[in-house]
Amino acid sequence: MSKVRDYQQLAHSILEAVGGEDNIISVARCATRLRLVLKRSDAKAKDQVAALPGVITVVESGGQFQVVIGQHVGEVYEAFRPLVSLEDGNSDQGTETPKGTILNRIIATMSAVFAPFVYILAAAGILQGALILISLVFKDFAATGTYEVFSFISWAPFTFLPIFIAITAANHFKVNQFIAVACSAALVSPTWAEMAGRITSGESISFIGIALSGTTYTSSVLPPLFLVWLLSYLERFLNRTINDVIKPLFIPFFSMVIMVPLTILVIGPITTLGAEGIANGYNYLAENAPALAGLIIGGFWQIIVIFGVHWGVTPMVLANFEQYGRDSFQAYQTIAVIAQVGAVIGVILKTRNKETKKVGVSAGLTGIFGITEPAIYGVTLRFKKPFIYGCISGAVGAVVASFFKPYYFAYAGLPGPLTLVNGISSDYPSSIVGLLIGTAIALILPIVLIQILGFGEEKVVPVTTPAAPVPAQEVSATLTNEETIQAPLAGQVVPLSDVPDEVFASGAMGQGVAIRPTGNTVVAPFTGTVVMIAPTKHAIGLRSTSGVEVLIHIGLETVGLDGTPFTLHVEDGASVDAGQTLLTFDASAIEQHGLQTITPVIVTNASSYAEVIVGKQETVETNTAILTIVK
Repeated sequence: MSKVRDYQQLAHSILEAVGGEDNIISVARCATRLRLVLKRSDAKAKDQVAALPGVITVVESGGQFQVVIGQHVGEVYEAFRPLVSLEDGNSDQGTETPKGTILNRIIATMSAVFAPFVYILAAAGILQGALILISLVFKDFAATGTYEVFSFISWAPFTFLPIFIAITAANHFKVNQFIAVACSAALVSPTWAEMAGRITSGESISFIGIALSGTTYTSSVLPPLFLVWLLSYLERFLNRTINDVIKPLFIPFFSMVIMVPLTILVIGPITTLGAEGIANGYNYLAENAPALAGLIIGGFWQIIVIFGVHWGVTPMVLANFEQYGRDSFQAYQTIAVIAQVGAVIGVILKTRNKETKKVGVSAGLTGIFGITEPAIYGVTLRFKKPFIYGCISGAVGAVVASFFKPYYFAYAGLPGPLTLVNGISSDYPSSIVGLLIGTAIALILPIVLIQILGFGEEKVVPVTTPAAPVPAQEVSATLTNEETIQAPLAGQVVPLSDVPDEVFASGAMGQGVAIRPTGNTVVAPFTGTVVMIAPTKHAIGLRSTSGVEVLIHIGLETVGLDGTPFTLHVEDGASVDAGQTLLTFDASAIEQHGLQTITPVIVTNASSYAEVIVGKQETVETNTAILTIVK
């Protein structure tokens, strides 16, 4: 099955689990997460989506339902977006977004605004770092035209940052994107920069009798953000009051002649002072108690990442670069990121589980690029101890680095190992020394702690099964690190690869087997909990007491039967014993619709285990072990 089909299937599954298109208010994405704002949040949806193959976990924070996917979030977003028709542009219709707390609304806005173009800023930061390195090796390079060209390329995204913000904020606040860009482009106009320069030099320039301030808006964050926010109210008012015939011309006209002067006169100066005030507050802490600043950021930054609220610091960091040309927050942030990479390496070196090593290598590689969600959710937080060791190591490394006054001198969209060069400056030679020492501690300390103290790798405990014996020749002898799964229904065993459905046959949903039923009763394959029941009753998901997750999908394409042939005997969230009846079905009714009753039995979290062994039997009863999970 193609990857495109994989992403489309996952997008459809997510949409179905969260309540369909009617329950979606907005959809966005960041580096690793699909971020949904829902009309109604159902606790069951979180477990259902988290159990889907390809989903690392689900976090509900900042008023958002955040589906953590990892490096393929872009593909899933592109598959998900066409499935929902949301109001865009200057429409004033649709459901009002839930308000939530002010903090949640701020966090959701920052995420929606900055996440889409963070890789652009990250790429520009890496280019600036490369120029720093080349200039250190070749002393005359900075005087060449080549350096100048690459330099202005690297600064362009920051210089015209208000335009990037206008685009994403227009999507978030449902504003006409071109009007928002026109207004923000005026803020970075060379003419206004020249006028602001004259004002700061002492010249008095007024607008309708009001004196203008010399605030410039290149690289600014809050002025264009507040501009677009207020523009959303103005645009809705104009849509309601202006005649439809002249709307296309006069909505942009009034928007520009009102919002640009309002921003220059009021919004810009106030918000710029606010951003600088927050930055100055942090800088006061960093300058007067650097060890405390390092301890807080190095130790707690990854906890902030877990809840997806880390975008909230972006205006402060950018204000530091704009105002001082340097920032210590990203220096400590880098150390915190590298500490989680070190924790992953520690797990890779310690574990004997092949699958854990495989997941660890993948997560560690993304961590090198400053993206730690796969490392956190796939490895360190999963085992808990590595995450704690990483936070402790980040704190220790940042505290040690703080004695050397570490700074970043170029913005890093995704701080991590590759952006350490951003801490090099001839004016602050101790900065890179502190960063290297701090990151070395952050990288090595969790590795050492994990080798000495272990990392809490869980032991899979076999579940209690009915008294009926399992024939020894049917499944490998059960070891202490193995768990058996019984057949949920009687019938003929069919290899998963032979199932006439590409999604199941390819293994995209997970590993397992299929059964062509001879009866009409589905029973629990182990002792555990019902974690998902499809609205159409054709599929049921369970989790064993040890964490094995199994999907039982009765028939193929039976979702279209609207649940008619199926009778449930349990509820979602119910605890079940091995062999307990889950549901019954009318096989003849399914076949009358031209559909097959063949039932895939899938271990959806198979990647968490070393191996899923399929039994060799051709027919099974409900007390027969058909799968063995090897830790």
